[in-house]
Amino acid sequence: QSSSYALLSVLTSPKEIAACHLTRLTNILSTASRGKYGKDKAISLKECAANSIGTSSRALSFELQQTIRLIQSVQVEIDALELQIKEVVIEINSPLISIPGISYTLAAIILSEIGDIERFSSPCKLLAFAGLDPSTYQSGKYNASHTPMVKRGSSYLRFAILMASRTVSMRDAAFSAYLSKKRSEGKHYYVAMSHVAKKLIRVIFHLLKTNTAFVPQM
Repeated sequence: QSSSYALLSVLTSPKEIAACHLTRLTNILSTASRGKYGKDKAISLKECAANSIGTSSRALSFELQQTIRLIQSVQVEIDALELQIKEVVIEINSPLISIPGISYTLAAIILSEIGDIERFSSPCKLLAFAGLDPSTYQSGKYNASHTPMVKRGSSYLRFAILMASRTVSMRDAAFSAYLSKKRSEGKHYYVAMSHVAKKLIRVIFHLLKTNTAFVPQM
């Protein structure tokens, strides 16, 4: 991404890229990518640019440069905000950051949405607050066995838990095995991931209630 911004900030059209001296183009890419891209990538870009179609103009070039500057400016603010979030979460010393795969930002969202864990008397109450408990349908003696999540409660907490479930299942062996087990039962990926999210909620409830760090089970 940084390589693209650096390139398009200087060479704003296919025509300019195709006409750029190979050495200069290589230096732009190499510097912006910290050596990841070099002469081969520069040659490839020049060939693609030479065969590209479309129009370019001074106005479009200026608009592109202005947009890139705006994106970079906003990114600086995002980076500053994420640093502040990280410092606050570290200061709180929450057991959530001991869970592999939960970033400082996700931990901050989860903690801010849950608030005081003492508000919840059981994992089921926390599941319901996150909108991850299954809805129920009953008519007479019939009870539906396959029902969707109710999606009530905090949508921000539900988002953070589902995002964390994906990363935790990639970083922790027990969660990874649990996801594989649900998938082997024939469950769709997103259904299986919802089960992982419920497991993660139960773990989070226990860690916050006991104020203990996460201990890998495998």
